[in-house]
Amino acid sequence: MEEKKHALLSASSSHKWLVCPPSARLEEQFPNKESEYMAEGTLAHEIAEFKVRSYFLEAISKTAYTRKLNKLKKSEFFNEEMLRYTDTYLEYIKEEAMKTNTRPFVTVEQKIDYSKYVPEGFGTADCILISSNTLQIIDFKYGKGVKVEAEDNSQLKLYALAALEQFGMFYDIKNIKLSIVQPRIDNISEYILSKDELVKWGNIIVIPQAQKAFMGLGEFKQGEHCRFCRAKGACEFRAKENMKVVEEIENSQDNVSNACRLLDNTELSEVLKRTEGIEEWIKDLRAYALEQILKGENIPGYKAVEGKSNRKIVDIDRAFEILKASGIEEALLYERKPLTLTQLEKAIGKKEIAQTIGDFIEKPKGAPTLAMETDKREPYKVSAAEEFKN
Repeated sequence: MEEKKHALLSASSSHKWLVCPPSARLEEQFPNKESEYMAEGTLAHEIAEFKVRSYFLEAISKTAYTRKLNKLKKSEFFNEEMLRYTDTYLEYIKEEAMKTNTRPFVTVEQKIDYSKYVPEGFGTADCILISSNTLQIIDFKYGKGVKVEAEDNSQLKLYALAALEQFGMFYDIKNIKLSIVQPRIDNISEYILSKDELVKWGNIIVIPQAQKAFMGLGEFKQGEHCRFCRAKGACEFRAKENMKVVEEIENSQDNVSNACRLLDNTELSEVLKRTEGIEEWIKDLRAYALEQILKGENIPGYKAVEGKSNRKIVDIDRAFEILKASGIEEALLYERKPLTLTQLEKAIGKKEIAQTIGDFIEKPKGAPTLAMETDKREPYKVSAAEEFKN
């Protein structure tokens, strides 16, 4: 996508540079690698765009529609579930369009410019819908690893600022609606704010932070955004912050007593809070070191070695033919086992599975996991059976 290739301060990375302005220039030193997941997401976006465009903007014959869709389906990254998930996206836009008494303005994959707020800022909005006095930004998220919320979403707010500049002179826009459609995890998130609130955010928050980010100035800050930063394994500030925490904890324990003792609950809480994120940092650090060694760099005291691998049959069809020809019974070569629920939903469809065998599906209680008090999930409650077992 053009935004990812050219915009230094892209809207999709704004959750990083708005909080940690110098990270934008630091990331510039690292290539923006496209993973298989990103390629899969790009294809899903192309299918989604085609469906929305065909419905709202460019009426085409059924034959032409099928021909174009079949062309997209030839991609190595295509799978049938993309059709269902992009249908969910289209249906959401159709429902939003039907909520108004007048015919709404709809545009997809709209090139937008938010350089009034961000130096050289531009991007592409998945869908913009304007009806009555409301400007709506609808974003299609195909990923399922991280749940994305519309509330105060800086990417969508930047798109909204750009859309205001582009279409505001034609419409009396008073309200802004941000929508995320993330169908693979059944997430549809919405957030409404006023035009005045949005513009105030752009002037007070975005402009000064964007100026710093563009110049490579401002203060570094460690946080949740680090996991998405390309420089996360090599960032000196992050390394110093984490090492500082370890040293401070060591010093505080030494000052208390030289004798070995157990942490009390208050101390345990403090250590947990202060070391939050260190485990991820170490993983990133090791990954970056390995990458450097594989490039031919020397990391004193370390080397790359061959990890564990499993043996495999190179040509399984031919190998099994030989085994059967030698008298081995076919029943010994194969095992029959049912597909998992996830595999069934992928093959048949989530809605279809829910409608047909929904009564036989249950979600067992998950194992307890440690989380910060700010986590939105309900506290884990120990059942009577668990108490008895303990």
